[in-house]
Amino acid sequence: MICVALPSLAISTEQGQLSGRGLEGYYRAGRRVLSRCQVRVAGREPLVVQARMVAADRVRFVGTLRVTPHGGPDPDVVVEWTRSADGTERITLRSAALRPLRLPVEVALGTDLADLGAIAAGAVGPELTASVHDAGLRWSCATGTSCVTADPPPADALASAGLLRWHFDVPPGGSVTVELRVRLDSAGPVRAMGRAATSPLAPARATGDDPRVPVLLRTSVEDLQALLVRDPTHPMDTHLAAGAPWRCGLAPAEALAAARMTLPLGTRLAAGTLRTLSRTQVSGGGPQSGLIPGPRRDAGAHLPPGCTGTEATLLFPVLLAEARRWGLPDQETEELMPAAERCLSWLRAAVGEGPYLRDPQPGGPVRCETQAHAHRAALLGSDLLDAFGRPGGGGLRDWAHRLRAAFRQDFWIDDRGGGRPAAARTPDGRSLPHLGATTVHLLDTGLLGGGEHAPGLLDKVQTEQLARLLGSPAMDSGWGLRGLGAKETGYNAFGHRSGAVRVHETAIAVAGLTAAGYEKEAGSLLRGVLAAAEAFGHRLPEMYAGEQRTEGSAPLPHPAACRPAATAAASGVLLLTTLAGIRPDAPAGTVTLRPMDSAPLGEIGLTGLRVAGAPFSVRISRLGLAMVEEATDGLQLGV
Repeated sequence: MICVALPSLAISTEQGQLSGRGLEGYYRAGRRVLSRCQVRVAGREPLVVQARMVAADRVRFVGTLRVTPHGGPDPDVVVEWTRSADGTERITLRSAALRPLRLPVEVALGTDLADLGAIAAGAVGPELTASVHDAGLRWSCATGTSCVTADPPPADALASAGLLRWHFDVPPGGSVTVELRVRLDSAGPVRAMGRAATSPLAPARATGDDPRVPVLLRTSVEDLQALLVRDPTHPMDTHLAAGAPWRCGLAPAEALAAARMTLPLGTRLAAGTLRTLSRTQVSGGGPQSGLIPGPRRDAGAHLPPGCTGTEATLLFPVLLAEARRWGLPDQETEELMPAAERCLSWLRAAVGEGPYLRDPQPGGPVRCETQAHAHRAALLGSDLLDAFGRPGGGGLRDWAHRLRAAFRQDFWIDDRGGGRPAAARTPDGRSLPHLGATTVHLLDTGLLGGGEHAPGLLDKVQTEQLARLLGSPAMDSGWGLRGLGAKETGYNAFGHRSGAVRVHETAIAVAGLTAAGYEKEAGSLLRGVLAAAEAFGHRLPEMYAGEQRTEGSAPLPHPAACRPAATAAASGVLLLTTLAGIRPDAPAGTVTLRPMDSAPLGEIGLTGLRVAGAPFSVRISRLGLAMVEEATDGLQLGV
């Protein structure tokens, strides 16, 4: 049970008590400020009967006790406690006894002030010794100080045992409440940035025939809000952390990908993310000039790690171009144009005279998905350059045309099953034939003007074959798209890039298949992810095992997955807005709707979206017909 209000987290099991084992505890900026918080009433721990997330940053536990001697089997005390990521633990005892109760309450506290990375590696020391401080306890070490204060103040505070005690007289039907507040270095309370009025994300809502739809969208938006982080040097700019609990910092490629999928919620997050990353861009001369740095990423058993900096650099101009289509003002777009131009210049320099972009640079393999990212960046980037009167658009289009011609020849492997795209070409020219989810990026061509998608690297016949492969049982697990086909060498249902379902890639597949007209395959993947979301309480993890779905089964969680995760939460937005097929062109004052004709989830209504800087609402009927219910004045419906 992970509560998030970055930079704070609270992690516990469904039993509610913080025992200090594993990752349990309250965290602030990656440090565990409280590892143990165990409640006992009348000398016993409550029996937890329910644990439920009530928001991205809050979880509620309900437990019961029987304290009256010879009172029969029914509990007569209900203990309810709410844990918030901001460091608040609110414990309420309610009596159902027929006579007054005198209830001794104890809370045992402790912490090691350990770093999250050390805890994950199992390299933590013993608990620190507490001291009595104010109305609670305090712990100190060389790396910091944390304290817990209680309201009402305890009757006893035992530093040696880390114990706070109260004695409450509770009348029949009465209740008492204890509130604990956890702080690091006397810092004030933390409020999730997304819960403030300044959140860059519109509070979109959904309705429809399928009851899972509104819950998924609400949870996705709440998780995105909880993962928002301010740039400390430019507090007006926000971006999304990659995910909790493992990756609460900035991951450039994932921040850009998530911001792109959330464009239906407004362009402010995209603008903040772009400005933040433009300040990290490599400057000066040399082969790295214009690159947005990023770490290496494991690519599975068949390929060496790829560079997320390559992906981020190619995503930058794409996000800027599409944010402009969704309504990013020209002034903000123009301010970011120099950074986008540097990304495109890096692309041309990295490609040189050849048709392909290697990753990592130099001398790495020619990856299928990297060519898809580069081709999309070239076409959308040239569109952006032309719109602002900048040179270079023609050269980018010419290169993209050469890349298309070479790719359709070099990257297609003919076989008895109809062929498949190669996953990569090695430096010595060999094609790697394994089928994986990275091929979905071939379908993600990007949005141009007039609601049109850019041309792709595959021709029509190849696209049809790819759609068939993605919809096959080897790739579609019934819970989403496997990272590697189940029949491929090296398949592992739990493999990060070799079999696990990654929600982001599945959402890209659904959107790309829908845009290409393959709704049967798209609908199957969509329904699979929606079923998985329901099993995960509608908070999608970044990945889960690619085990085949069977009757009565449930998706298996991945032990290393972030949950919530920025790309998974943003995928919820993309999946549901794909049903409506919203394709805006704010500079032209138009919006085109191309909904899924098959209406796989029945009727659906989306309200509170943003197009051209104004509220936008749309409804899709059970027949797959779209109707705009709210839009800014002057926005015309495109054909």
